[in-house]
Amino acid sequence: MLKTAVFPLLVGAGLLIGSAPTFAASNLVFCSEGSPAGFDPGQYTTGTDFDASAETMFNRLTQFERGGTQVIPGLATRWEIGEDGKTYTFHLRENVKFHTTEYFKPSRTFNADDVLFTFNRMLDPHQPFRKAYPSEFPYFTDMGMDKNIARLEKLDANTVRFTLNQVDAAFIQNLAMSFASIQSAEYAEQLLKQGKPADINQKPIGTGPFVFSRYQKDALIRYKGNKDYWKPEDVKIDNLIFAITTDPSVRMQKLRKNECQVTLFPRPADIDILKKDPNLQMPEQAGYNLGYIAYNVMDKLKGSDQPNPMAQLKVRQALDMSVNKQQIIDSVYQGAGQLAVNAMPPTQWSYDTSIKDVPFDPEKAKALLKEAGIQEGTEIPLWAMPVQRPYNPNARLMAEMLQADWAKIGIKAKIVSYEWGEYIKRSKGGENGAMLIGWSGDNGDPDNWLGTLFGCDAVEGNNFSKWCYKPYDDLIKQAKATSDQAKRSELYQQAQRILKEQVPLTPIAHSTVYQPMRKTVQGFKISPFALNSFYGVSVSK
Repeated sequence: MLKTAVFPLLVGAGLLIGSAPTFAASNLVFCSEGSPAGFDPGQYTTGTDFDASAETMFNRLTQFERGGTQVIPGLATRWEIGEDGKTYTFHLRENVKFHTTEYFKPSRTFNADDVLFTFNRMLDPHQPFRKAYPSEFPYFTDMGMDKNIARLEKLDANTVRFTLNQVDAAFIQNLAMSFASIQSAEYAEQLLKQGKPADINQKPIGTGPFVFSRYQKDALIRYKGNKDYWKPEDVKIDNLIFAITTDPSVRMQKLRKNECQVTLFPRPADIDILKKDPNLQMPEQAGYNLGYIAYNVMDKLKGSDQPNPMAQLKVRQALDMSVNKQQIIDSVYQGAGQLAVNAMPPTQWSYDTSIKDVPFDPEKAKALLKEAGIQEGTEIPLWAMPVQRPYNPNARLMAEMLQADWAKIGIKAKIVSYEWGEYIKRSKGGENGAMLIGWSGDNGDPDNWLGTLFGCDAVEGNNFSKWCYKPYDDLIKQAKATSDQAKRSELYQQAQRILKEQVPLTPIAHSTVYQPMRKTVQGFKISPFALNSFYGVSVSK
């Protein structure tokens, strides 16, 4: 896991020992579920990391409206797209200030140099800052942006132009995603001179509504409201505190005691209790998400010298058809989940309604394993997430149920888990076997599911199956380079049928998202992308 800075704990002791502190109306405590791996959004892919960085301290050229999928202006006030669909000219917002902190005092406002630094660092491995602080940018590369951005130009101090090699129908949406958060070129230059480039990930500087103050790993993150924010009406909180609380039952206790005002991921068993609490509100919405099993298809798992059974299609088919999905939904989601069939939710345009699951059939699964030459008692690793996510409220229980399902067909599943950051890092490196994971959509486009999770460009990133299949990849690349939505839908539906045939995953469920909070919280909106944003949010007395 990436090394993170540790600072003195500057918060009332009551937050740590369980007594209920009294907070001023301009303070808000958010009981989050885990420590971020770092604060440089470009390096990460999880909501835990984005909540702590992109959603608090940064802006992007384009942004999503709060609580929705519509793209609106951000650090760019407007843009033009060339007739060929390959050039994008952005006109930048003027007089936007970067954060002033104890470790950085900007001498200028945001301009084109910051856009060039942000994207050239991701594009060019030989860029000076990238060479001084080698980093990976998984979202950027998973979506093939490193290959598709042919040129980035500064036309003047407040105008930049991207030129693409081929049409990318989701380019504007992609730039609104967390990984595309704009960094300060001036701050990066200061860090280079100081010989501390890694501080960009530990002591962040952005243009966003909140300014980084303190972080203590596994305890809290403290931010201050940005008094100089370019949209002052969005900053209604003076002090924002992330109280890192991994245990869901403890999160709910803190919420009910007013030790935090907003939290996330209630256990299904707690939902009715929370709904009946007169001091709480429990907005909910259908989840734009998917919980699934990713099957690592590498010939040998990293770190093993034994053949990987899941490299065989018949083995993946056998594992898939022996999963008792309905039992999992009943026990793990407890009424807050919808059975999943495809690799994206039914609310996503281009979803293929004609695709059906293969029937639950353990006897046929046994026959397939025999045909594949798999001996009874063969062991496979089954990775279970250590945290709750919107798409999986209890990965450990799900893993235990899968372990029992697969034991019935002669497969011995060994449950493996790591701390969340390590879990993601190791699995991206190919150590995982069958893996419990999931996704909440980022930009409203099918490519964000079919490309980001299963495309060849994503094999070193979010494609945890390590599955690269050219007929499939050709379809999704063709769809992404097509502007006609009807044609794109047709191509994506063909791709979904290939996914179902090749079984790099078993879709499990789409979950309902609940957002528990105090009734004193006003203006909070549930994000379809499972992010937690506090700009525009206030707390009444």
